[in-house]
Formats: sequence, structure tokens, C-alpha cells
Amino acid sequence: MVQSIFIGGGTPSLFSPNEIARLLGAIRARLPLHADAEITLEANPGAVETGNFAGYRAAGVNRLSLGIQSFDPAMLRTLGRIHGREEALRAIDAARRAGFDNLNIDLMYGLPGQDSRAAVEDCHTALAQHPEHLSLYQLTLEPNTLFHAQPPPLPAEDEIAAIQEAIESRVRDAGYVHYEVSAYARPGRECRHNLNYWRFGDYLGIGAGAHAKITGADGITRLWKTKHPDAYMRHAGTPAAIGGEWRLTPDDRAFEFMLNALRLAGGFPDELFTQRTGLPLSAIGVALDAAVEKGLVGRSNGLLYPTPLGQRFLNDLVALFLSDRQTAEDAHATSGHNLAQ
Repeated sequence: MVQSIFIGGGTPSLFSPNEIARLLGAIRARLPLHADAEITLEANPGAVETGNFAGYRAAGVNRLSLGIQSFDPAMLRTLGRIHGREEALRAIDAARRAGFDNLNIDLMYGLPGQDSRAAVEDCHTALAQHPEHLSLYQLTLEPNTLFHAQPPPLPAEDEIAAIQEAIESRVRDAGYVHYEVSAYARPGRECRHNLNYWRFGDYLGIGAGAHAKITGADGITRLWKTKHPDAYMRHAGTPAAIGGEWRLTPDDRAFEFMLNALRLAGGFPDELFTQRTGLPLSAIGVALDAAVEKGLVGRSNGLLYPTPLGQRFLNDLVALFLSDRQTAEDAHATSGHNLAQ
């Protein structure tokens, strides 16, 4: 039973409401869709006719995610966004008038020249729109982008830490739950689709470059579709549309589970690790004991969760499990070498 659909990547709001309705209809014809399924559409305020929002809602979309990034005109120009502050606010208003009562706003922080005051002001503007969900991401310089080739002057690490603390406090005071590293929601409005990722659930990938994770009787497989749209369309519906696949080893499964689940502030029950990986919790025993000893992970009533310190130093926490995985790989390699002798 399909619990959620997320139409994202690129700018799916370039599709007309009729095209979105056709897509959802085709999915319903092929797969059982839960009556209360969460169906999200990503939209860029600068690349969408806001008059289409009512059509998307009528087509079955019940959650809208707006990639606003900032309400500061100067910051938007620096980021190369094609929308401005007023367009962003109009898009939010249009979404509400179209009947969307589950709205996410994407914001970035740690932007070139940004300080705590400016970041908090962005949050204040977003909170004034009363979204059900906020995604707050630190700007990262991705490969093959202009910023990566010509890095702009970014805030120092101490300033970024101050920005993060300031906006977390502001959003928390407004009644939002910080349930995942980059996600805040009003109680009960957490993104169900993303929670499935963080809990190491399965998902299907549809479209050029889409990724999937599928658990079968013979293990867990990750696969991805051909990335280039033209090549994908030439091979759509055939095995040639699959760009590659990877069967996860036991070490892969243990590490990837922790990589995802430790993003959740509430952590996870012990048994979920075994349910999703097929491994006993002892498979990560060495790293888990080290994480608890360092004060990065807490244990209570069958739950494992990142402590505030673990959340703050999440990369260091996750690295403990990567080290455990590498140690296991090294031991396996050494064992194989000895056997060969």
C-alpha cells in the first residue's frame, strides 16, 4: 500500500494541473494508494503560475512545498533565484486560497554575508505565514555549481553555529517540533514521506535520475534510473531505463540505517534496526557503546536517540558507525588474505 507520493526534483510545478492529475491517475491505476496518502508537490515561486495551485489541489495534491530559500531580496539575488520577496509571499497566499492546509517552506541559512539577525528575520517572515512545516538547511556548495567553482565568502563556523542556535530558538518558541536535523513541524504535521527515508523504509523511484530502495527476500537493493531525460524517455518502461543498482552488504545496511535514523531527534526503537536491516543490534555494538560513552547517543525504554550533543555533532556521531563498518571490512579482508595463504 503506497503511503505517500513526493513529486520533486527540478521544478515539477512546470507541469500543468492536468498533467499532474494524469500522473496521479496512472499511479492509482497501477498501485494501491492509501486513502489518506500524503501527496506532496514541490514548487518554485518564480516558476509557477499560482493560478495552477487550485488545479493541483483538485488533482489530489494535498501538501505543497515552496522552495523560497530566503525572503531577503539581496540574498535571493546572490543565490541566483528568479523570484523575489513579494512573489514568494504571493505564492504562499495563493496556496492558502487554493485550499492547501499542509504547507512547507524551504529556507536556507549560512548564506553569503548573512548574520544571525538576518537569518532570524527570514524565520520571522516565514513563521508569520503560519506554515505547517519548515525545512531549514545550511547552504552547502555542491559540485558542478557556480558557487563550488567560485566560492562566495560564507559566514565563519562560529557565526553559522550562532545562526543555527538563534533560528532553532525562534522556531521552537513558535510551537514547532524540531523532529529531524533540518525539519520543524507543528505537532502531527511531520512529513510522512521523509520520515520513511529516515526510518530506512522502502520507496520507488519514478522518472529520470530517480532513486529507489527495495527490500526483498534476498536482501536490500538500491537502484537508480538513467539520469539524462532524453535517454530516460527513449528507454522508459524497459530495463534499459535503469542506470544502475547496488545490493547492500550487511555492513552497508547497518551503516545506512544509522546514517538515516540518527537524523531523527526522537531516535528509533531498538527493534526497528533489526526489522529494517535483518541484523542484530550487536552488529553495531562497538560503535554504539562508543557513542553512548561519548554522550552522543542516549538509551531509554528501548529507544536509541541522538543527544543534543549528538545532534550538534552529527557528522562525528555517524563517523563512529562508518569506522565500525570499515573495521569490519578490514577484518574481513585480512581474514580472506589469511585463508588464501
